[in-house]
Amino acid sequence: MKNLLKIFACALIVCASPSRALEAMSSDLMDAPRTMRIEVLQVTDIEPYQKSLDGFLKTLKANDIILGKNLEINRVKLDFDVENGGFWDKMGVVLRIKQEAERIARAKPDLVLTLGTAATKYSRTILSVARIPVVFTAVADPLDADCTSLTDGGPGVTGATLYMDMAESVKIMKQVFPAISSIGMVHTDDVNGTAHVENTRASAREFAISVSSQEVDKKDSIIPALKSLYEEGRGVQMFAVPLDTYYGLRKYEPTLDLSEFGSEYKVPVVSFAMMPVPGASVYIGADFEVVGGLSAQQAIKILKLRKKPDLLPILKQKKPIVLVNPERLAELKMTLPASMADKKTVRSDGLWEINADKKAVVEKPAAPVAKPATVVSAPAPAVAVSAPVAAASAKK
Repeated sequence: MKNLLKIFACALIVCASPSRALEAMSSDLMDAPRTMRIEVLQVTDIEPYQKSLDGFLKTLKANDIILGKNLEINRVKLDFDVENGGFWDKMGVVLRIKQEAERIARAKPDLVLTLGTAATKYSRTILSVARIPVVFTAVADPLDADCTSLTDGGPGVTGATLYMDMAESVKIMKQVFPAISSIGMVHTDDVNGTAHVENTRASAREFAISVSSQEVDKKDSIIPALKSLYEEGRGVQMFAVPLDTYYGLRKYEPTLDLSEFGSEYKVPVVSFAMMPVPGASVYIGADFEVVGGLSAQQAIKILKLRKKPDLLPILKQKKPIVLVNPERLAELKMTLPASMADKKTVRSDGLWEINADKKAVVEKPAAPVAKPATVVSAPAPAVAVSAPVAAASAKK
């Protein structure tokens, strides 16, 4: 009996020891906050990419992922030589993208944000093999970034796209300019620009509108192409600006020339890109900052909820944003249809916003993503719509 009592006492001591050790551990240590690391990769440094990143960071912050607090970002901008850009230079850019992707794979960040089609297309395979989640933004057509479809990013990839149903945009353009039956578009071999022109051409047929286009080098002036398309009044009746880095790389010089050409010959200009186009009468399209915010929604699910990017659909704006420059319309002696004018909201920069209902603009609201049960998430404010800089109305 004494031996049994001794054995029982020893068992109590052994069981009590780890219990005291567990009691000494702080619950704070078990749920210690961690710093998330994101790599940002882009080719060229243009304003639309900055807007995309601004929207991305704004939505992250609304969900308590804050730069300098619990978020570290390493941003790489690969230069493109506008003056000497050619085939071999492009091949060099592709090689540099892959080299950066290999570096990122070794660094093993929590997530990679790719800005634009090229950065997404040429880094995704390397990062997918390394099992590093990729979220893209500022991509005009996901298919050009080697995505499986317009809604499926494919292995290891998700994000948000600028892609919109161009039929809706062309329909709006036709409402403002009912007499237009021929438009011209100047673009480069930029993947986004080429895809955007072809999408516009296909959609315009539904409205009996022909699209003539001319490709230029990124280093070239836009003026010869404008003259060729206009043909001294025998050609196109309107110019449309596509999603092409050409217009941003040269400090918007092409848009200034386009503005002056349109003013001289009384040819209206519509921009399918939400970027500074001084000569534009109407802007129709996806907003870079809003789309950046949609990309952040997918990133939050990956960072906080450990979702696999393969399971997350590609997001996009539901409807295009429509901005009107009333001064430019007045110069052309044109007015908005009453159905559109009744819905306008006058902005501080003097432009009219037709789609003023922000809830109708974004396909899915930028609501905060729930955190684990131990942490309470703060509500996110509504995503603000970014617009072209004031120069769009001031410089004509």
